[in-house]
Amino acid sequence: MRLNGKSIIVTGAGSGIGVGIATRFAAEGAQVIVNDINAKGGEETVAAIKKADGKAVYQHADVTTADGWKALVEAALKEYGGLDGVVNNAGWTHVNRPFSEVTEADFDRCFNVNVKSIYWSAQHALAQFRKQGKERGGCLVNIASTAGVRPRPGLTVYNASKGAVITMSRSMAAEFAPENVRVNCVNPVFNPDTALSAAFAGGPVDEARREKFRATIPMGRFSTALDVANACLYLASPDASFVTGVCIEVDGGRCV
Repeated sequence: MRLNGKSIIVTGAGSGIGVGIATRFAAEGAQVIVNDINAKGGEETVAAIKKADGKAVYQHADVTTADGWKALVEAALKEYGGLDGVVNNAGWTHVNRPFSEVTEADFDRCFNVNVKSIYWSAQHALAQFRKQGKERGGCLVNIASTAGVRPRPGLTVYNASKGAVITMSRSMAAEFAPENVRVNCVNPVFNPDTALSAAFAGGPVDEARREKFRATIPMGRFSTALDVANACLYLASPDASFVTGVCIEVDGGRCV
């Protein structure tokens, strides 16, 4: 199995894409620390993994805070004796609307959840990777978005936050590489089945809105949780041991 015995934190794993990543990783032998602010969702993900004979524990934590990340890393050490990787999947968006109507509270929450969380994850994970030594190393996989590469109108602040994730990831990759710590991004295209889809679309995701988004994707379909999970799996696995600073668009050609 590609992640056999690897201890990996997956944030936002109580719904949508996060569930797909956590369950896919567990199926490949990872020992998963499932994080979500929604305890019910997080526990359901753990139950599903265990039902399939995988290994997982739930850890409640606010990923926008230092204390939250301290708790997550401590959970990895307590349960599995170390930490090999982090998938920063937790995200948030303001409702699709003109830039002038986006509130300061929306702006702050968008950057706290999408960007500051990655800052804290790197601070705490890197410290642990260093304690474990260069030979073991570590990896961060950050879920950005095609919005950070090819922005859509009405989502300017969200687009900017994901652009920041991409740039920060590349910069961290260059800085952390000598310590055998890899940092990469995955950029999914619109998925109508996530909790944030209505906010992205600016209203209920009815057939008209689905078709509007589908028409921008050359391969003619939306991304799925499994599509994103498979890209993350590659980046977190030994198969990508010499891959750092890349952004993989899982977008059916949207950004071409």
